[in-house]
Formats: sequence, C-alpha cells, structure tokens
Amino acid sequence: MTRRAPLLPLLLLPLLFLLAAPVPAHAAGYRYWSFWDRVGDQWTYATQGPSTDRPADGDVQGFRFAVSSDSQEAAQPRGADSFAVICAKTPARDGTKRVALVVDFGTAADAPSGESPPSPRTACARVVPDATTAEALATVAKPLRYDTNALLCAIAGYPETGCGEPVAGKKDPTTGTGTGKTGTGTDKDGGPSIGLYAGAVAVAVLAAASVWQARRRRNR
Repeated sequence: MTRRAPLLPLLLLPLLFLLAAPVPAHAAGYRYWSFWDRVGDQWTYATQGPSTDRPADGDVQGFRFAVSSDSQEAAQPRGADSFAVICAKTPARDGTKRVALVVDFGTAADAPSGESPPSPRTACARVVPDATTAEALATVAKPLRYDTNALLCAIAGYPETGCGEPVAGKKDPTTGTGTGKTGTGTDKDGGPSIGLYAGAVAVAVLAAASVWQARRRRNR
C-alpha cells in the first residue's frame, strides 16, 4: 500500500509563506510647510492657503515644517503662546490689524539633507486690515519662497532647496522614526496588516487540520 504524505505540513505551507513575506513599504510622505489656525488652545489645520486667508485682528496662526502624508497626520506647530503674549509689545493702531504668527521650523529628522532647522519663533505682524496671512508673514519672516503653483516652499529662507517633495517612509514628527497605526488591524497605508492576514490563514489551517484529523480517526 502506498503511504500518503502527511497533510498537515502541506496545510501549514500557506501560513509559512505568508509569515516570511516582506511587510509592504510605508507610503511616501511629503516634506512641506503646513498652515494652521489657533482656536482657543487648539491648533486646527487651515481650510485655506496663506495667500487667500485673511485673518482678523487678534488671530493666531501657525506654520510647521515637517514630513507628513496628509493633513490628519501633519505635525502641529509647537508652542502655546497666546495673542496677548505674542503681540504684547505691539499696541493696536487705527487702520491696521495685528496677527500673531508661530513659525516652527521642525526637527532635524524632518530637515532636508545637509540642513539644520532654526529654532521655533513667534512674531506679531502689523498689516493693513485686508492683508492676507502671506502678506503678514512676509513682514516678519522674509525671505519667503514659492513655487510656480504658489505653494509656500520656504520661510525665512528655510529650507534652502526643495518644495513639497516626496519622502520615502514617513517620519514621526518628534523622533524621526517610521510610524504607523497599531492595534487597529490595518497598516498605515490603510490596508489590512500582515498580522491580520496571518491570523485569518492560521484559523483556516487549524480548521482544515481538525477536519483531516477527524477523518483519519474514522478511517482507522
């Protein structure tokens, strides 16, 4: 009688191949200046660009240079100074408005190769009532640099080169290490994680093995 090869090792092969498969690479992020509004003590991602937004007297707005893949993961400006603190030495004047600006140049991990970020700074811009945020920023943080699509590329000359370029493997805004969601069953690209796939295959393998063992016992 020809002896059949054990079936269980064959059932385990899909799981072994899956566990040995490489984990998908992180989606690329982008290195750029994000734009924020301060509401109370919270930063919110601005719904307009600085060249079209027209802040009111007393507003606090911020910029943060970092690597991020989208607005939901963008690093916020650091610092919690209020308008009263930032503009304490800039008294109100008729025919003008004051805008408190927070400029965070980010971390060394987010800096382009060969560049070092300046320290975060705050400034109080006094501008005409209908001035945009970009015009307010230009009065306190020159030189500014824009690309042909009016994307803000540099504030106070930083960074010297580049503008919204993709960066392989998004970095954590504070540590510079790769980040991803944990405990959700999905990887940071939005797809199922390798652990979730492995778990599903393991359940299928165990179920098939149980059926095989039961049939084997009946045939003895």
